[in-house]
Amino acid sequence: MDKYRYRNILLDMDGTLWDAVDTYTAIWNETYRRMGIDAEVKRADLLDCMGMTLGKIIERIAPKYIDAAAFTKVLREVDDELMPRLGGRLYPGVRESLAQLAEHFGLYMVSNCGPKGLEYFLQYTGLGEYITDTLTNGQTHLPKADNIALLMQRHHLTDCVYVGDTQSDCDAAHRAGIDMIYVDYGFGHAADADYRFGLFGALADFLLTPLSK
Repeated sequence: MDKYRYRNILLDMDGTLWDAVDTYTAIWNETYRRMGIDAEVKRADLLDCMGMTLGKIIERIAPKYIDAAAFTKVLREVDDELMPRLGGRLYPGVRESLAQLAEHFGLYMVSNCGPKGLEYFLQYTGLGEYITDTLTNGQTHLPKADNIALLMQRHHLTDCVYVGDTQSDCDAAHRAGIDMIYVDYGFGHAADADYRFGLFGALADFLLTPLSK
Protein backbone atom coordinates (compact mmCIF):
# COMPACT_ATOMS: atom_id res chain seq x y z
CA MET A 1 0.00 0.00 0.00
CA ASP A 2 1.32 3.43 -0.96
CA LYS A 3 2.40 5.70 1.90
CA TYR A 4 1.74 9.40 1.35
CA ARG A 5 3.09 12.43 3.16
CA TYR A 6 -0.39 13.21 4.57
CA ARG A 7 -3.67 11.37 5.11
CA ASN A 8 -6.08 14.29 5.26
CA ILE A 9 -6.20 17.59 3.38
CA LEU A 10 -8.00 20.64 4.72
CA LEU A 11 -8.77 23.29 2.12
CA ASP A 12 -9.36 27.02 2.16
CA MET A 13 -11.90 28.36 -0.35
CA ASP A 14 -11.32 31.94 -1.56
CA GLY A 15 -8.03 32.39 -3.37
CA THR A 16 -7.29 28.68 -3.10
CA LEU A 17 -10.06 26.89 -4.99
CA TRP A 18 -11.89 29.77 -6.67
CA ASP A 19 -12.20 33.51 -7.21
CA ALA A 20 -15.66 34.82 -6.32
CA VAL A 21 -14.66 38.41 -5.53
CA ASP A 22 -16.76 39.88 -8.34
CA THR A 23 -19.84 38.23 -6.85
CA TYR A 24 -18.95 39.39 -3.34
CA THR A 25 -18.62 42.92 -4.74
CA ALA A 26 -22.06 42.68 -6.31
CA ILE A 27 -23.52 41.40 -3.03
CA TRP A 28 -22.05 44.28 -1.03
CA ASN A 29 -23.25 46.90 -3.48
CA GLU A 30 -26.75 45.43 -3.63
CA THR A 31 -26.81 45.49 0.17
CA TYR A 32 -25.85 49.16 0.14
CA ARG A 33 -28.60 49.85 -2.39
CA ARG A 34 -31.29 48.09 -0.37
CA MET A 35 -30.26 49.90 2.80
CA GLY A 36 -30.06 53.30 1.13
CA ILE A 37 -26.36 53.65 1.94
CA ASP A 38 -24.49 56.07 -0.31
CA ALA A 39 -21.35 53.98 -0.80
CA GLU A 40 -19.77 51.63 -3.30
CA VAL A 41 -17.41 48.70 -2.94
CA LYS A 42 -14.93 47.89 -5.69
CA ARG A 43 -13.22 44.58 -6.36
CA ALA A 44 -9.91 45.97 -5.12
CA ASP A 45 -11.48 46.87 -1.77
CA LEU A 46 -12.55 43.29 -1.13
CA LEU A 47 -9.33 41.81 -2.51
CA ASP A 48 -7.50 43.55 0.30
CA CYS A 49 -9.81 41.85 2.81
CA MET A 50 -9.76 38.26 1.58
CA GLY A 51 -9.17 35.84 4.43
CA MET A 52 -10.69 38.14 7.05
CA THR A 53 -13.88 37.44 8.94
CA LEU A 54 -16.95 39.45 7.95
CA GLY A 55 -16.77 41.54 11.10
CA LYS A 56 -13.23 42.60 10.30
CA ILE A 57 -14.17 43.41 6.71
CA ILE A 58 -17.07 45.59 7.83
CA GLU A 59 -14.77 47.44 10.23
CA ARG A 60 -12.25 48.01 7.46
CA ILE A 61 -14.28 49.09 4.43
CA ALA A 62 -17.89 49.86 5.40
CA PRO A 63 -18.95 53.42 6.28
CA LYS A 64 -18.40 54.03 9.99
CA TYR A 65 -21.97 55.22 10.54
CA ILE A 66 -23.72 51.99 9.54
CA ASP A 67 -25.37 49.61 12.00
CA ALA A 68 -23.12 46.56 11.62
CA ALA A 69 -25.77 44.11 12.85
CA ALA A 70 -28.44 45.44 10.48
CA PHE A 71 -25.95 45.51 7.61
CA THR A 72 -24.91 41.91 8.27
CA LYS A 73 -28.54 40.77 8.29
CA VAL A 74 -29.28 42.32 4.88
CA LEU A 75 -25.93 41.19 3.49
CA ARG A 76 -26.76 37.59 4.43
CA GLU A 77 -30.15 37.89 2.71
CA VAL A 78 -28.56 39.22 -0.48
CA ASP A 79 -25.87 36.56 -0.27
CA ASP A 80 -28.57 33.87 -0.07
CA GLU A 81 -30.13 35.26 -3.25
CA LEU A 82 -27.05 35.92 -5.38
CA MET A 83 -24.31 33.51 -4.31
CA PRO A 84 -26.01 30.27 -5.47
CA ARG A 85 -26.73 31.89 -8.84
CA LEU A 86 -23.53 33.83 -9.56
CA GLY A 87 -20.90 31.74 -7.75
CA GLY A 88 -17.26 32.14 -8.71
CA ARG A 89 -14.55 30.87 -11.04
CA LEU A 90 -12.61 27.73 -10.15
CA TYR A 91 -8.87 27.99 -10.62
CA PRO A 92 -7.30 25.79 -13.32
CA GLY A 93 -6.93 22.15 -12.33
CA VAL A 94 -9.01 22.32 -9.18
CA ARG A 95 -11.94 20.18 -10.34
CA GLU A 96 -9.80 17.43 -11.84
CA SER A 97 -7.31 17.43 -8.97
CA LEU A 98 -9.93 17.20 -6.23
CA ALA A 99 -11.40 14.14 -7.96
CA GLN A 100 -7.96 12.51 -7.93
CA LEU A 101 -7.14 13.53 -4.37
CA ALA A 102 -10.45 12.24 -3.04
CA GLU A 103 -9.47 8.73 -4.11
CA HIS A 104 -6.57 8.69 -1.65
CA PHE A 105 -7.18 11.32 1.04
CA GLY A 106 -9.88 12.66 3.27
CA LEU A 107 -10.82 16.13 1.96
CA TYR A 108 -12.26 18.82 4.23
CA MET A 109 -12.82 22.58 4.02
CA VAL A 110 -12.32 25.30 6.64
CA SER A 111 -13.02 28.94 5.77
CA ASN A 112 -13.59 32.32 7.40
CA CYS A 113 -16.67 32.83 5.23
CA GLY A 114 -20.28 33.10 6.39
CA PRO A 115 -22.37 30.19 7.67
CA LYS A 116 -23.49 29.10 4.20
CA GLY A 117 -20.41 30.07 2.22
CA LEU A 118 -18.98 26.59 1.79
CA GLU A 119 -22.44 25.14 1.19
CA TYR A 120 -22.95 27.58 -1.69
CA PHE A 121 -19.47 26.84 -3.03
CA LEU A 122 -20.12 23.12 -3.17
CA GLN A 123 -23.60 23.62 -4.58
CA TYR A 124 -22.42 25.93 -7.36
CA THR A 125 -19.34 23.91 -8.34
CA GLY A 126 -20.79 20.43 -7.88
CA LEU A 127 -17.74 19.38 -5.86
CA GLY A 128 -19.65 18.21 -2.81
CA GLU A 129 -19.09 14.53 -3.56
CA TYR A 130 -15.37 14.96 -2.83
CA ILE A 131 -15.63 16.83 0.49
CA THR A 132 -16.28 14.91 3.71
CA ASP A 133 -17.10 17.88 5.97
CA THR A 134 -16.80 21.66 6.24
CA LEU A 135 -16.60 24.30 8.95
CA THR A 136 -16.84 28.10 8.75
CA ASN A 137 -16.29 31.09 10.99
CA GLY A 138 -19.89 32.05 10.31
CA GLN A 139 -21.03 28.82 11.96
CA THR A 140 -18.77 28.81 15.02
CA HIS A 141 -17.50 32.41 15.32
CA LEU A 142 -14.13 30.89 16.14
CA PRO A 143 -10.72 31.77 14.64
CA LYS A 144 -9.59 29.57 11.77
CA ALA A 145 -6.98 27.79 13.90
CA ASP A 146 -9.71 26.72 16.32
CA ASN A 147 -11.96 25.57 13.49
CA ILE A 148 -9.16 23.50 12.00
CA ALA A 149 -8.57 21.90 15.38
CA LEU A 150 -12.31 21.39 15.91
CA LEU A 151 -12.75 19.65 12.55
CA MET A 152 -9.74 17.44 13.22
CA GLN A 153 -11.14 16.52 16.63
CA ARG A 154 -14.61 15.86 15.21
CA HIS A 155 -13.28 13.30 12.72
CA HIS A 156 -10.23 12.08 14.69
CA LEU A 157 -7.94 13.26 11.89
CA THR A 158 -4.19 12.74 11.88
CA ASP A 159 -1.42 13.52 9.39
CA CYS A 160 -3.19 16.65 8.16
CA VAL A 161 -2.15 19.57 5.98
CA TYR A 162 -3.95 22.84 5.30
CA VAL A 163 -3.95 24.38 1.82
CA GLY A 164 -4.41 28.14 1.63
CA ASP A 165 -3.26 31.39 0.07
CA THR A 166 -2.50 33.87 2.87
CA GLN A 167 -0.21 34.33 5.85
CA SER A 168 -3.24 34.12 8.14
CA ASP A 169 -3.96 30.67 6.67
CA CYS A 170 -0.38 29.67 7.39
CA ASP A 171 -0.50 31.04 10.94
CA ALA A 172 -3.80 29.23 11.61
CA ALA A 173 -2.49 25.90 10.34
CA HIS A 174 0.67 26.15 12.40
CA ARG A 175 -1.25 27.15 15.52
CA ALA A 176 -3.41 24.07 14.98
CA GLY A 177 -0.24 21.99 14.81
CA ILE A 178 -0.28 21.04 11.14
CA ASP A 179 1.69 21.91 7.99
CA MET A 180 0.53 24.50 5.47
CA ILE A 181 0.80 24.43 1.68
CA TYR A 182 0.71 27.89 0.09
CA VAL A 183 -0.74 28.47 -3.38
CA ASP A 184 0.82 31.64 -4.73
CA TYR A 185 -1.83 32.39 -7.38
CA GLY A 186 -4.29 33.46 -4.67
CA PHE A 187 -4.89 36.68 -2.79
CA GLY A 188 -1.98 36.87 -0.35
CA HIS A 189 1.45 35.72 0.74
CA ALA A 190 2.72 33.14 3.21
CA ALA A 191 6.39 33.60 3.97
CA ASP A 192 6.81 30.61 6.26
CA ALA A 193 4.61 28.04 4.51
CA ASP A 194 5.95 24.49 4.51
CA TYR A 195 5.48 24.12 0.76
CA ARG A 196 4.59 26.44 -2.12
CA PHE A 197 2.98 25.81 -5.50
CA GLY A 198 1.91 27.97 -8.43
CA LEU A 199 -0.66 25.55 -9.83
CA PHE A 200 -3.22 23.44 -8.03
CA GLY A 201 -2.41 20.53 -10.32
CA ALA A 202 1.24 20.64 -9.27
CA LEU A 203 0.17 20.62 -5.62
CA ALA A 204 -1.97 17.55 -6.28
CA ASP A 205 0.91 15.77 -8.02
CA PHE A 206 3.10 16.43 -4.98
CA LEU A 207 0.50 15.06 -2.56
CA LEU A 208 -0.14 12.03 -4.76
CA THR A 209 3.54 11.08 -4.96
CA PRO A 210 4.18 8.20 -2.53
CA LEU A 211 7.04 8.53 -0.10
CA SER A 212 10.08 6.44 -0.84
CA LYS A 213 10.05 3.08 0.89
